[in-house]
Amino acid sequence: MTDRDALIDLTRDLVSIPSHDDETRAGDFVEAWLADHTDAEVRRDDAGNVIARRALGDTPRDPDTNAESAANRAAGTESTTLAFVGHHDVVPPDDSQVVGSRANGEDDGNGRNDGKKGDESDGRDGDPEGYVVEQRDGCLYGRGTADMKGALAAAMCAFRDVAREAADAPAGPGGPDRGDDGATEGAIGADELVFASFVGEELGGVGARHAIEAGFVPTYAVVGEGSTNYSGEDVTDVAVAHKGRRASTVTARGDAAHASEPDAGENAIYRACEAVDVVRNTEAPTVEIAGEELRGSVVATEMEGGSAWNVIPDSCTVTIDERTVPGERAALKAVEGIEDVAWSVEQDLPPMRCSNEGFAETIHRAAAEAQENNPKLVTKPHATDAGWLADAGTACVICGPAEPGEAHTETESVSISALRRCYRIYRGTAEAMRQTRNGQ
Repeated sequence: MTDRDALIDLTRDLVSIPSHDDETRAGDFVEAWLADHTDAEVRRDDAGNVIARRALGDTPRDPDTNAESAANRAAGTESTTLAFVGHHDVVPPDDSQVVGSRANGEDDGNGRNDGKKGDESDGRDGDPEGYVVEQRDGCLYGRGTADMKGALAAAMCAFRDVAREAADAPAGPGGPDRGDDGATEGAIGADELVFASFVGEELGGVGARHAIEAGFVPTYAVVGEGSTNYSGEDVTDVAVAHKGRRASTVTARGDAAHASEPDAGENAIYRACEAVDVVRNTEAPTVEIAGEELRGSVVATEMEGGSAWNVIPDSCTVTIDERTVPGERAALKAVEGIEDVAWSVEQDLPPMRCSNEGFAETIHRAAAEAQENNPKLVTKPHATDAGWLADAGTACVICGPAEPGEAHTETESVSISALRRCYRIYRGTAEAMRQTRNGQ
C-alpha cells in the first residue's frame, strides 16, 4: 500500500504548479517523478503529453527500453493494455487560488489568509505564481485538486506500486472472487500497464487527440475524472457512459433594405427565428445505460444579427448547444430546409459508452473492494477525454475522486479519503487484470 502521506504530498506538489495557460512545468514534474519512481519507459510527445509504459505480468520486454520485445511483435502477439488516463492542465484559477494574491494579504473570502509566506496555504517552494494548496476538514483545497491532479496523483502512485510488485504480488485479503484456476471470475486480463497525462483537456481534448492520431489507443482505459458521490454519500462509483457536446451555428441570410421599406428586403432575423422554432421542436435522443436514462438536449444559446436600428438585417447567426448521447444525434440539419439557412458544426466532443461489459465489471469489483459503501455503475453529464478514446476504439470507464459541483470553482477541493480510495481502486483493477492474464 502506498504511504498515505506520500499520496497527499504528491497531490499538493502537482496542484501547486500553475498549468492553466502553460502545462510545461506540470508535465516536467510528472515526467521526472515517473522516471525517478518507476522503471517504466517514460516519454513526452510533441504536444506535451506524458506517457509511461511497463509490463503488467510476463510479456517479453526489451531490457533497455522496457518496450514490448521485437520478438513478441514479430510473432504477431499484441499487448493487451490497461491505461490510467488523466490530464495536467486546469482552468484559470480564481485570484484567491494564486500565492501572489494571498501573500499580499488578500482574504480568500473565508477569513483564512494571514499573509504569512510559507504557511500551509502557500504554494510549494514559495513560488509567487504558484497555486495555493490548503489542507483542512479532511480535504485538499486549490485549483486542480478535483479536476484533476488529485486523481492524477492517485494514478501515478498506483502505476508505481502495481508495477513494483507485478511479478509476485498476491491478491489482498477480501479480494475478488476467484475460480478454480485462480483467475478473477469474469475479469478481463492485460499484460501492459500505461499511464498517460494529457495536455489541453480543458480546450477540447487537444492532447488526447494528438496522442490518438499518433497511435495511442489502449485496449482499456480508466479515466480519472470525477465519479464520487454520484449514487450516494461517501462512495466512489464507476461511470460507464457520459454525454458529449456538439456546438453548432445556424446562419440565416437575407437582403438588406431600409427599415422604412421592409418589403424591399428579406429579413435574416425572421429566417433565423424560423430556424429556432425547428431547433426548439427537435427531439433530443435518449438512451438507457446502467439502469439510468441518459437524456440529450438541444438549446439555442445566442443570437446575433443586424447592423443598425434602421436597416433590415441581411444576416443573423444562432448558436446551438447540443448535449449528445452515445449512438444518436439530434437532427439539426433540418434547419437547412428553410430558404437561405445553413448549419455548421464548430465543436463535437464525443459521448462515451463503455464497449466492454467485462471491463466495467472488473473495475466495479475493484471499487467495491476498496470501500465500505456499495458503488454503482453510473453515467456522467459532462464530456471528457474518455469520449475521444472510446471513439478510437478503447473500452473506457471513468473513476475518480471529484464530486459533482467541485471542479472549476473558487473553493475547489478533493476529499483525502476519496483520493486514497481511488488509489486502491486503480491498483486493485490493475492487479486483478494482471492476475487474470497470467492465470494466477
